[in-house]
Amino acid sequence: MFAWLKLLRPGQYTKNLFVFVPLFFAAELTDTTLLWPATLAFVAFCLAASAIYIFNDFIDRREDRLHPQKRLRPLAAGTVNTSAALVLATLLGAAGLVLISGASATATTLLAIYLAMNLAYSLALKNAAIVDISIIATGFVLRLMTGAAVTGVELSAWIIVMTFLLALHLALAKRRCDLLIEVPAGQRRPRVIQGYNTTFLDAALAMSAAAVVLTYILWSLSPEVIIYMGSQHLHLTSVFVVMGLLRYMQIAMVENAAGDPSRVLLRDRFLQLVLAGWLGSLIWLLYLD
Repeated sequence: MFAWLKLLRPGQYTKNLFVFVPLFFAAELTDTTLLWPATLAFVAFCLAASAIYIFNDFIDRREDRLHPQKRLRPLAAGTVNTSAALVLATLLGAAGLVLISGASATATTLLAIYLAMNLAYSLALKNAAIVDISIIATGFVLRLMTGAAVTGVELSAWIIVMTFLLALHLALAKRRCDLLIEVPAGQRRPRVIQGYNTTFLDAALAMSAAAVVLTYILWSLSPEVIIYMGSQHLHLTSVFVVMGLLRYMQIAMVENAAGDPSRVLLRDRFLQLVLAGWLGSLIWLLYLD
């Protein structure tokens, strides 16, 4: 049972919390009538994500056996039957679509696009440098759009751009970590990693971090956002964004340990405190002030 649970990768479900972001920034997170469809969308994305992880592990199982960490994945290690795993992936993907279909036709389409895009990623596009990280970032935007579709909350263009840039930043950090993993003699690196080097990734990390900060500050100072949010102090929360990005870049470029963003957040106390400060300050400004 542990091997099957590991195959689903529930630790990655935190990424699907992005479906709640439209509600959070609209100060509607306490509205239970809107929270329920958002929760359904969250569960649907969790099911779909597990389906994609299983399929991707199936495609990569032979290559993963040569990887120092990935060789422990259930399909690579042979602890789970491959045919049964593919059946499970199909059932999970279908279950996700059925579950979200009751909430919104638009959301169903968005989840279908997410599944199709990630299937294409697993089969071929993950080997195309830059395209691979763009697909990962687009997946987060689709989560946002789905959250807005099931709740009827208007999604700000600023939030879409910030989400894409932040997800791109995290994907770049992961690629940098993958690049630094030692490869046994006689073994080639994955094809996509050959399209990157540390010079490019360091520059791209700096560029994406600057773009995130700039976009966030412009969002917080935008007149329409100030009126909509009902607060003139949103810009004060940008200090947490800057500190969080700097810490993550430190983890990626100094400690070379940014392989899994979810795991990094669960282990790094500094990032946890920064995230708590950012969330706490926004909750105060949007819900309590």
